[in-house]
Amino acid sequence: MPKVESKHFYPYVNNKRIARSGEFKLFNFTDLQSFPKMEKFGELKIGKKLNEGKTKEIYELLDCPGQVLIQSKDQITAGNAVRKDQMVGKAAISTKTTVSIFKLLQDAGIKTAFEKQYGETAFVAANCQMIPIEWVCRRIATGSFLKRNPGVKEGYKFCPPKLEMFFKDDANNDPQWSEEQLIQAQFNCGGLQIEQCEVDIMTRTTLAVFEILEKAWATQDCTLVDMKVEFGVCACTKEILLADVIDNDSWRLWPQGDRKLQKDKQVYRDLKEVTPEAMQMVKRNFEWVAERVQDLLVAQTSGRVVVIMGSRSDLDHSQKIKQACANYGIPCELRVSSAHKGTDETLRIKAEYEGDGVQTVFIAVAGRSNGLGPVLSGNSTCPVINCPPISADWGAEDVWSSLRMPSGLGCSTVLFPEAAALFAAQIFGQFNHLVWAKLRANMLSTWISLKQADKQLRNL
Repeated sequence: MPKVESKHFYPYVNNKRIARSGEFKLFNFTDLQSFPKMEKFGELKIGKKLNEGKTKEIYELLDCPGQVLIQSKDQITAGNAVRKDQMVGKAAISTKTTVSIFKLLQDAGIKTAFEKQYGETAFVAANCQMIPIEWVCRRIATGSFLKRNPGVKEGYKFCPPKLEMFFKDDANNDPQWSEEQLIQAQFNCGGLQIEQCEVDIMTRTTLAVFEILEKAWATQDCTLVDMKVEFGVCACTKEILLADVIDNDSWRLWPQGDRKLQKDKQVYRDLKEVTPEAMQMVKRNFEWVAERVQDLLVAQTSGRVVVIMGSRSDLDHSQKIKQACANYGIPCELRVSSAHKGTDETLRIKAEYEGDGVQTVFIAVAGRSNGLGPVLSGNSTCPVINCPPISADWGAEDVWSSLRMPSGLGCSTVLFPEAAALFAAQIFGQFNHLVWAKLRANMLSTWISLKQADKQLRNL
């Protein structure tokens, strides 16, 4: 397969369209037909139109080098625009959905092109040269997968999720590609050669994004059946970013796991006849999703870590735990109490946090003889983690007071402050999807760092 120099600018459109990019002219602020509701964008100096897809337009920002404005359209399409209709209000609905999803992912730690929303129907993003591949992640077999894989029954659950990729080529109906085809294509996007390392990064990121959103939608009793994403290479940093949009065109979403209740664009695809009444139904589904997406940004349950240290001399050690908890979005309070010298006060502090209904993890910070963790564990149903500050002189001996617990106690022992906070986050992540998202994104970030380090070493 010949080497391909990618010329796909944000968002990806095929080579034939890009050949016309020189025709674009500087945008005229009075040209309201080519840029609707222009009055909302008076603060931005908008240059030429860089590209136009089926559902969006991309504009240069003259005062913001390296950034573009992505303006959504009211158009809805299916089957590579074989079917297309106007749905008044779709641009605002899609923008609302996309912005919320990107905020959720960015807060978790996923790198995206999104910068900020601008008005109801547009947002600012990093200018990316798009990689012409659509990545699809599936949890449940349905749709085109069943056509391509006869014999697989609808509803088959993929564990782990199934990953597929499709080359973006409207003329050939976006053919499915293998990993080998993508590598052999030798795409060069924004100065970055797409090789095995880059393919692996996009594969892992797609899976992480799907799992984060799957976990989030589960809080609304909705099954994320499958979804598609795209990546671009940032013009400024040359790094791969999750780009384009993620809206109700991007996934299948089944409330209560029931296909008959589907709220995604499949409803539009399945219409036998497009009538005003049918389009109103489709619009209501899109609005329903856009409203529910707002709820994904809020945890349904709250939680906190309470660090109880045996003396103020343990403050530096405890502060490290608090700082690490903040990285996971977990509130952390610091208290001082000695289980040996003031057992009644230790139990009073414990009771103070058990009575308000907030999920709590106690972390006991006590050196020498650790009575604090065992006392808390033996008198509370809350999880207790020992994180003793190990001294250079007696650390090897002191740690046994945290490791050898009396029978009937279940407190664990973690030696490093950051690890204690991580352990607490893993506990909260079981019922707080926002904490879980940060944990999942952190796993991805660590994996990517190792992958890139390995590539750099091999290239020396």
